Amino acid sequence: MNLPFWQAKSLFEMNKTEWESLCDGCAQCCLVKLEDEETGDLYMTNVACHLLDIQTCRCTDYEHRLEKVSTCLSLSIEDPETFKWLPETCAYRRLSEGKDLMNWHPLLSNNNESVHQECISVRDFAQSEEYIHVDQLPDHVIEKIS
Repeated sequence: MNLPFWQAKSLFEMNKTEWESLCDGCAQCCLVKLEDEETGDLYMTNVACHLLDIQTCRCTDYEHRLEKVSTCLSLSIEDPETFKWLPETCAYRRLSEGKDLMNWHPLLSNNNESVHQECISVRDFAQSEEYIHVDQLPDHVIEKIS
């Protein structure tokens, strides 16, 4: 029986195409996160990076995002600490924790819209950081993530 690559391989063993295909397109990683310096608690806001096309939930300059956005989250198996900044539904976080993909994940559903249909994506609630002053970010917290 042939297992799907995400069950047969570790994150470390995946090639670039497999790694990239784990992204479900929710764009939650593109939301601004805040960290409480005293407690270390992490909070997600509804404020999206200015490079995010909120309607498609895709970065408008994915190849250069790390150069253009100093706080962009670059995921790497060599730095598993970054996975704590991801939502519990994220394939990268789930696989790193020994869990399987969510049943709506596009690799299982064969439907790239399933993440939106399940209301997991930021499409219906995110606001661009272009319209939010940095001092207003605490007012936009929507969830504690760790």
